[in-house]
Amino acid sequence: MQLTSKSFADNQRIPGDYAFCIPDPAHHVCLGKNRNPHLAWAGAPAGTRSFAVICHDPDVPSKGDDVNQEGRVVPASLPRVDFFHWVLVDLPAAVNAIDAGEFSDDVTPRGKPGPQAARGARQGINNYTDWFAGDNDMRGDYHGYDGPCPPWNDEILHHYVFTVFALDIETLPVSGRFGGPEVRAAMQGHILAQASLTGTYTLNPKLGA
Repeated sequence: MQLTSKSFADNQRIPGDYAFCIPDPAHHVCLGKNRNPHLAWAGAPAGTRSFAVICHDPDVPSKGDDVNQEGRVVPASLPRVDFFHWVLVDLPAAVNAIDAGEFSDDVTPRGKPGPQAARGARQGINNYTDWFAGDNDMRGDYHGYDGPCPPWNDEILHHYVFTVFALDIETLPVSGRFGGPEVRAAMQGHILAQASLTGTYTLNPKLGA
């Protein structure tokens, strides 16, 4: 399979239109347009009955002590963990592209509804659900796509890996409140092919934001 995007090139910077946050010289960051990027794929094998899409950032700090703190940095040496930005399942086999802004076109405080989504698909929760859990104004279940917003004081560039999976089943066996780990587990044994595309993003002006 091959995965491409009109929104950004592989291993190149993701434009701010597709980010949850963009740089702001006065306040470090402000909210972005938060549009999902365009994705298109080809070469799915015979027997494909549905597609799943996952976007994750493998560069998220494993500890939040220094995150977005004045006079401190998130060191490059800190161990990193996965942060899921988009979990989309049950896309029909006839679908081979997603339009920019089709599934997300703004920041939605307390999260977009789900799991039901366009094209008969379902969207799981992303990790902003955990990030905003202690914020009275923003907490909620964040379904669907919410784009990059890495720490503005992180020493490393973050990578956002979009992966499309061709599956041999029409409906993934996940239900209720599900996220990236549950979808990864449920796909095991059902993946016929997959393709990935990586974009980069930073809010740290020292890294050339």
